[in-house]
Amino acid sequence: MKVLLLKDPKDKDSGPDPYIKELGLHGFEATLIPVLSFEFISLGSLFEKLSHPECYGGLVFTSPRALEAIKICLKENSKNEAWSKSLKQRWNTKPAYVVGKATASLVEEIGLTPQGEKSGNAEKLAEYICSREKPNSSALLFPCGALKREVLPTALREKGVPLESLTVYQTTQHTDLQESLSRYFSQQGIPASVVFFSPSGVKFCLQHIQKLSGDFINRIKFAAIGPTTAEAMEAAGIPVSCTAESPTAQDLAAGIQKALHLQNCCLAKQEHSMNLR
Repeated sequence: MKVLLLKDPKDKDSGPDPYIKELGLHGFEATLIPVLSFEFISLGSLFEKLSHPECYGGLVFTSPRALEAIKICLKENSKNEAWSKSLKQRWNTKPAYVVGKATASLVEEIGLTPQGEKSGNAEKLAEYICSREKPNSSALLFPCGALKREVLPTALREKGVPLESLTVYQTTQHTDLQESLSRYFSQQGIPASVVFFSPSGVKFCLQHIQKLSGDFINRIKFAAIGPTTAEAMEAAGIPVSCTAESPTAQDLAAGIQKALHLQNCCLAKQEHSMNLR
């Protein structure tokens, strides 16, 4: 059975995409279509703030893109040297809070130690941070995207934990998205499942998928990588067949397998009851 993943591919130099690999182990043929493009902004301001760890109580990351912004900064030799010689060690005396495993691995790549990676979403990460930070302490630096949700900032503000947000990237639709979706549906047909990985993915893809699927859209089991994406899907009128328990390849594959197994069981029962008539 075919599964369509609406997400960016993993970096080519870091091996096969874990979602394609895991779904393959479960017997699914997964295809990945990039949905989003990112434009990095305010990188000068970002490094200026990273140059003064003494002004902050720690770091917060809820997106791999925020780490990509830091990596772009560190490509400059002078900045990389400053980071390696002293800044990295100084930041390592403070917490680097992360929302999940993908973000945690990128934090480790820049030499920091992540905390909170089992949170899985902004709500749980906010709880984790509030359980460890004292009210009115030094602000946490939060590099984020222009489309960030207010769940985490609001939760921290209510508990008196200061947070300083800095927008370091903007999200737009991938230039090849419509063409890629049209090619997939014409060559592969209707997939058994379509997986959304972000609210932006729902916004940019749904109309195209509805048009390409036509009357067959009810055959598709729609899956979400997490509760935030599931909420966006429900708001757009998409029935959510499964939401991964945590944003990992293993939990997503297990959820899709369960959803499709239940569908097959229902179809088998329907066929059986028709045969008895």
